[in-house]
Order: sequence, then structure tokens, then C-alpha cells
Amino acid sequence: MHSLFKAILIPILIFASFTDADAFSIRKKATINIISDVLTPSLPELVPYNAVLTDTIIRYGIRKVIVPISDYLRSIDFSEMPEEYDIWSDTKINPYQVNLVDMKDTVKIDLSSFFTPVQSYVTSNFGFRRWRHHYGIDLKVHKGDSVYNAFDGVVRITKRARDYGYYVLVRHFNGLETLYAHLNKITVKPGDTLGAGTPVGLGGNTGRSTGYHLHFEVRYLGNPINPNDIIDFNSFVLKNQILALNSQHFEYKKEIDKIRFWTVRRGDTLGRISQRTGISIAKLCSLNGIKRTSILRIGQRIRYT
Repeated sequence: MHSLFKAILIPILIFASFTDADAFSIRKKATINIISDVLTPSLPELVPYNAVLTDTIIRYGIRKVIVPISDYLRSIDFSEMPEEYDIWSDTKINPYQVNLVDMKDTVKIDLSSFFTPVQSYVTSNFGFRRWRHHYGIDLKVHKGDSVYNAFDGVVRITKRARDYGYYVLVRHFNGLETLYAHLNKITVKPGDTLGAGTPVGLGGNTGRSTGYHLHFEVRYLGNPINPNDIIDFNSFVLKNQILALNSQHFEYKKEIDKIRFWTVRRGDTLGRISQRTGISIAKLCSLNGIKRTSILRIGQRIRYT
């Protein structure tokens, strides 16, 4: 009995010897251990900053360039579509017959949605080319290369012509029209609404063409504009997101208006035409891309200014 009493009493005395501070210390250590156990798991690895969301999946390391619409563009009072565009023709490139050489106002056109038709080098520029004016710019393509629509708009003409070959003309919502010629195949039809960057056809060599290339024109109310005034064809980016169109863009037409032609009649020779016009034979050959020995045809037009 005495041994049993000692066995019970001794553990009680040992437990009672702990102070309140010791007890608190034990509880504190236990608490800290519990918290430590909770915080031990590591956080998940962060997603790289350059992850971008595509239509279906997240891809890493692939950046898509998105051109923002500048705030100042939102405040620009862009010009409305000209009322002449009430005329709709699916056969005539220029049904408007409006001369813009002496236009009085400046037309502000939004170019911000631009997409380059092709990305290749220039083979022939806008301007006089031998005896005629070249109203667009030629860009090298290979057979079957995709040709893309430059701005949002509606297809007005798809046609085959003797000079242009297979071509497409698109009227854009910003007031411009663009033309894509010498195509091997047309992939749109009149009335189609297209976004910028939508294919209009495949590169080719149809019509009056000496090799595979895209003939690209920019027009306003049927009047050609030098594409170099809009696009940097070295980098294929816009020179400005706003085109301030005015009469100076059509100064080249004054030079065209100065051109005079002689229509060849029976018995005409280069010597006779030279005498009648006062222009040397060498100059006549240079202006018309012919030789002194070239045979003239009745009805042929010979430029002499």
C-alpha cells in the first residue's frame, strides 16, 4: 500500500514543480511548431510574364504584336465618306469623274487599320514610266503568294481586264479604294465585306505584265494617290496613321495634262512627225520607247511632249 502511494504521489509532485512560465513556454513552442508546419508548403511557380492568351490555349514565350489605337486618334474628326460614293459600279474603276487637282479642302483619313498587301521589294514605282504614267506601285510576288486586303471595306470589282489581268478593287470604310492587279486567282466576289488582312487573291502574271508581281493602287474618288505618300515600302509600315489628303497629292496630274500625242496617219514617219511637232526624232523615240527603225501603225499615238 505504501509503495502504491509513492508511485502515485511522485509523478504529481514532478508535474507540480513546473512554473506557469514553463507551462506557457511549452504551449508557445507547440503553437510555433504548428504554424511552422502550416507554412511549410512552397507557393506555386509564377506564370512567366510573357505568356499570352490565344483563341484556345496559353502559350509561353510567343508575343503577338497588338497595335493600340492611340488616344489622339479617338479625338480626330475624320472626314465622312464622300457623297459621290453613292455611285456603285462593279465594272468601272473610276465612275466618279471628279478632278481633285484643285480641291479646296483637306480630307482626314484614318489609316490605323492598315495591313500590307504583300511584304516584298518594289520592282516599279509610281510615276512616269517611259511614255505613260504608272498609277500604282509594283511589288514582287511568286505564283500563288497570298495578296491581302489593306483596310476594312467592301469588294466593288472583281474582273479580268486586258491590261490589269485578274484584279480586285475594294472600297474601304475610311474613304479610300485600293486595287490589286495581275492576280493568278481571285478569292473574293463583289459585295464581300473584308477585314484588313483578308486575302483577296493569289499573286500572278496576268494581263499586261512581264513577270510575277502585284500592281497595287490607292485611290480616292477614282483619283490615284502615290502609295509612297502613305506606306514606307522598306519597312512596310504606315508613315502616319492619319492621311491629310489635299490638292498637292494630285499635282502629278498637271504634268499628265501637258502631254500631247500625235495620231499616226497614212504616210507618217518619225521624220515627218518631228518636222510637224518641232520635237527631235531622238526625243520622240525616248518619250515613246521606240527606235528610229520602228514601224509606225496607222492610228498609233506618238507622244511628243
